[in-house]
Amino acid sequence: MDNFTFHNPTKLIFGKDQTEALRKEIPSYGDKVLIVYGGGSIKRNGLLDKVKSELAAANASAFELAGVEPNPRVTTVNKGADLCKRENIDLILAVGGGSVIDCAKTIAAAAKYDGDAWDLVTKKAVPTDALPLGVVLTLAATGSEMNSGAVITNWETNEKYGWGSPLLFPKFSILDPQNTYTVPQDQTVYGIVDMMSHVLEQYYFHSKNAPLQERLCESVLQTVIETAPKLLEDLTNYDYRETIMYCGTMALNNMIRMGTLGDWGTHNLEHAVSAVYDIPHGGGLAILFPNWLKYTLNEGLKQSKQLAIRVFEVDPEGKSDEEIALEGIERLRAFWNSIGAPSTLKAYDIGDEKLDVMVDRAMANGPFGGFARLEAKDVTEIYKMAL
Repeated sequence: MDNFTFHNPTKLIFGKDQTEALRKEIPSYGDKVLIVYGGGSIKRNGLLDKVKSELAAANASAFELAGVEPNPRVTTVNKGADLCKRENIDLILAVGGGSVIDCAKTIAAAAKYDGDAWDLVTKKAVPTDALPLGVVLTLAATGSEMNSGAVITNWETNEKYGWGSPLLFPKFSILDPQNTYTVPQDQTVYGIVDMMSHVLEQYYFHSKNAPLQERLCESVLQTVIETAPKLLEDLTNYDYRETIMYCGTMALNNMIRMGTLGDWGTHNLEHAVSAVYDIPHGGGLAILFPNWLKYTLNEGLKQSKQLAIRVFEVDPEGKSDEEIALEGIERLRAFWNSIGAPSTLKAYDIGDEKLDVMVDRAMANGPFGGFARLEAKDVTEIYKMAL
């Protein structure tokens, strides 16, 4: 494996009724808290009132920034940063899923930056400070609750980029599976696809001698595959929500990838699509990942064969390595379809009209992919396969 340094300072507070831990955590950071949330589901299910009650118990004043988009906009980030500066906010509290957390992370850095937040996202500026951030997670998907990355969209220019900084690790993240009970079926499916895609991005690497990393990835995938159908039949089952929530966090807190690089090309492909068409991130990944696997089959034959046998239980008897790998890819596609994920861009009424625009957005920073390097011609072919 490669040399590595692992550091994850996020305090993870996991389990039933752990939202009550807020009253103990808040006083360490100050008494002015900005609650960042999305479309209002936390109002309808009572979580916002519960959070405010905990803040009141901690003698903290609550400010609110509502309306964070599913693909969070830099305009919303700038609005939040301005509010933080104006009200001298001490702590940002993200109450939501990955989009809310990503927005809150970027607000945390932008609140300490004298300029447009897009400068930070596009790496024209490097943050030197950030407000502390806490999280109450409501959707198992991105793993943003225990990492230092974020993805932000500029809708005016149809650009969507991932960025990050060690300053963006949440100080604490509260994960109560009960807070995911009201997540609808489609969003639950997208979260499942997202966390599986995070694992797959890390499964494809060129680093030598990393058998434990491979087994860790495989175990997360196996657990999700075993649990997801049960959860989708019983959305308020605590045990299933608990398992999926933990898998989502483990999929992207860097623990399963120590000493390896991974690829992340498919995420870049999807970001370009959703920057232009504003589709759900998990839906885009479900469409694109099997096509990336097929397109890079020669490069990833060893991993894809191993994945097929170990995770998707493909019988290798009498089959070539390529046949085994392709059967595994088809089983991945079949599993995602079986839980309700799309398989073609047509599902979102996307044709080839803006193919060149998507390729241009994907190639904004040049060739990409830590495992299989993609040029513009490769990106074009993968998008055509996905139509």
